[in-house]
Amino acid sequence: MSNALHALCDAGAAGATEKIDDISHPGLVIATTILASSLAFIDGSVVNVGLPAIAASFQADAVDLQWVINAYLLPLSALLLLGGAAGDRFGRRRLLICGVGLFALASLACAVAPSLRWLLAARFLQGVSAAMLMPNSLAILGQTFSGEAKGRAIGIWAASGAAAGALGPVLGGWLIDIGSWHLIFLINVPIALAAMALAWLGIPRDRHDSDEPLDSLGAILATTGLGLTTWSLTEATSHGWSGFTLGALVAGLLLLLVFVWVEGRKGERAMMPLALFGSASFVGLTLLTFLLYGALGGLFVLMPFLLIEAAGYTATQAGAALLPLPLVISLTSPLAGSLAARTGPRIMLTLGPVIVAMGFLLALRISPDTSYWTSVFPAMVVIAIGMAGAVAPLTTAVLMSVDARHTGSASGFNSAVARTGGLVVTALIGSVMAAKGPALISAFAAATVAGAVLCVAAALSAFLLIAARPQP
Repeated sequence: MSNALHALCDAGAAGATEKIDDISHPGLVIATTILASSLAFIDGSVVNVGLPAIAASFQADAVDLQWVINAYLLPLSALLLLGGAAGDRFGRRRLLICGVGLFALASLACAVAPSLRWLLAARFLQGVSAAMLMPNSLAILGQTFSGEAKGRAIGIWAASGAAAGALGPVLGGWLIDIGSWHLIFLINVPIALAAMALAWLGIPRDRHDSDEPLDSLGAILATTGLGLTTWSLTEATSHGWSGFTLGALVAGLLLLLVFVWVEGRKGERAMMPLALFGSASFVGLTLLTFLLYGALGGLFVLMPFLLIEAAGYTATQAGAALLPLPLVISLTSPLAGSLAARTGPRIMLTLGPVIVAMGFLLALRISPDTSYWTSVFPAMVVIAIGMAGAVAPLTTAVLMSVDARHTGSASGFNSAVARTGGLVVTALIGSVMAAKGPALISAFAAATVAGAVLCVAAALSAFLLIAARPQP
């Protein structure tokens, strides 16, 4: 479900793209970008509902289930910026079609997975292909329109992505209940085929405008560093620390430091230009995004798991339980955007995460003995109200926190940070997913309190670092 929110977080990447003049079928472009991006949003949210069924099928433990999520998030987080640069280098249309096609093949591999290792390898391939299709889908959308038409197109795209991410768990839960978890990955195949056909018909052939080499070293360092860090945190929270686990964590963090050093030496050619961090507002927005989306990523992995394992929900019911979130956000985001325009983003980006934290604390009332309407529903509504106050101002604030040369890099980096937050927090929740019965309720309660603390920290990042009214 947090993937529905990523649609709103990602919208700035499209808004920062220059327009081209030879698009003859703008309607097909909107349809193509919606279908292509929906692959990532649907898949990312539907798998959360399928975790208990996957665990039963493979006798998987908590660590295995964490990797079902993070095998996808790791390459997506690390390679998202490289995917955008590859589109500039080799052609956005070409990268979009290749990414969508690869995603379809990876989804088929997931659907027929005979073992957990096969599934994890296919999930990794899904993440790689999502890193190819996501930034180029958004770039194609942004370059097709200008002015008010661009705003409307981005709004349609974001709303469609949020709807796809919201409906995915319900459809996926129903497929699990009537058949098998294998079926949830087949949802992607017809969507991918339609997206490829529309891209072939409606998007002009690429013009090679860039001969800049790709930042392959940066991509290797980021992926390896994040991978070692994620693996060590996953192992430690499930099995405890050992010398080998601690060594892997140190190695991962060192590789990430080397990544930062390498990016600094590349200057403006870097995958992640360090000039972005010359703005205190951008630093605050990065911290806010990492903390807030990390807390939400953890919650939306654990919530369906808890409802199915401890509260006796069916997979369909667990997917439907989270629907108030996108519905409330879609209704209240325009008001939040208007308020942010009048007051500046800092107030909304401070209050929004605080309200989300209150929703997390309301989730403490969830137990096998409580009604959905008195426990899950109020928590989802309050979290949604808080997120509505944050998602729209966040995109605007990111674009306003840097100069015009860096808007594309800033929005792309912010999208990657949102996924990285979910990646890290998912690596830390192994002890919760390993618990059973009453212990699962207690562990979930501890996790929700920790999530509330992360949300308050996000609010403090906004209040202390973001300028009251950043200048465009």
